[in-house]
Amino acid sequence: MRQMIDPVHKDQYPANIQAILKRAAPCAAWLGQELLEIDVESGWCRIAYSFGEAQFNRFGAVHGGAIACVMDDVLSVAAGLVLAWGEIAPTLEMKVSYLNQAGVGRHIGEASVRKRGRQISFLEATLMREDGRLIATASGTMMIAALKRPAA
Repeated sequence: MRQMIDPVHKDQYPANIQAILKRAAPCAAWLGQELLEIDVESGWCRIAYSFGEAQFNRFGAVHGGAIACVMDDVLSVAAGLVLAWGEIAPTLEMKVSYLNQAGVGRHIGEASVRKRGRQISFLEATLMREDGRLIATASGTMMIAALKRPAA
């Protein structure tokens, strides 16, 4: 069941969403990440990203590396929705297809888990402008691993 994200009620969400709402990663903040909607049963998420000059290449468009970063971010959030407490899902590989240029403003990323195995998850994602124009697609493979605490 899809549910809108309300930061006021962060305790009702899965662990990965709680962690994002409690303390955004610096890279996610740089991308202007805003969690919008999730579906825990299907491992699906919708996230807004805000691009500005900080993400531009020298030609005035959003840098392909910034788009790849967004795709890795949205894929990782979706992967985290189907994990148990104490599990993480680092990216093993990702393919990004650039279809149109991204520019200033808000863009919407969506990702979903296509298959979760015992040790590997396969995911797909899209990035669109708010007007619906498709900017990029991605597929990724994530490893499912136990979170290791650093030695004291």
